[in-house]
Amino acid sequence: MISTTNATEATMADYYARRAREYDKVYFKPERQSDVRALEAWLPEPFAGRRVLEIACGTGWWTPHGATRATHWLATDLNPETMAVAQAKPMPPTVEFRTVDAYTLDGLPADTRFDAAFAGFWWSHVPLARLAGWLATLHDRLDAGARVVICDNRFVAGSVTPISRRDAEGNTYQQRRLDDGSTHEVLKNFPTRDEAFALLGPRARDPRWSESTYYWVLAYELA
Repeated sequence: MISTTNATEATMADYYARRAREYDKVYFKPERQSDVRALEAWLPEPFAGRRVLEIACGTGWWTPHGATRATHWLATDLNPETMAVAQAKPMPPTVEFRTVDAYTLDGLPADTRFDAAFAGFWWSHVPLARLAGWLATLHDRLDAGARVVICDNRFVAGSVTPISRRDAEGNTYQQRRLDDGSTHEVLKNFPTRDEAFALLGPRARDPRWSESTYYWVLAYELA
């Protein structure tokens, strides 16, 4: 029998492989332009002078913005289709790509450490039961004083695909249709500030939450 966790991961991997070439269209939605530009402009500052681990870089939309002033930026993903799109984009010379499992960080050398981390639009696809474990794994790769920035979508009716169902653990799902006509059930959670803060663990210090119309940003340092 295939576990629910493994089935969800396989479904998401297939969905993003199929969506890779059309993924960036979401950032061209007219109503989101102001928020997208503001997030792009803000991202360089928290990572200035830092060695950054990017989780699930996908098609690399946010990578060149966050990496602008970083000392080194390691963009990771497990999906070759989305990473190929990212690698074809112009990037700062400090950016390196590597195939890495976001949940386990398998693929990183055992002694590699970072003083910053970025996860853009990944949190919402992690099953609720796995979020605390994922954060603990990420924190184990970061130095004391490391800066962590996580951003994702807010639910905005009319701009976001409607929720189609909720499972017994509280995860929510959407039915998404791709340009090839295929339909996919995608896990997509929309946390509140308090829900996110409750999962951060004992090392997270001074967490800060900000919202625009379409996105939320969580930033904190590690004790």
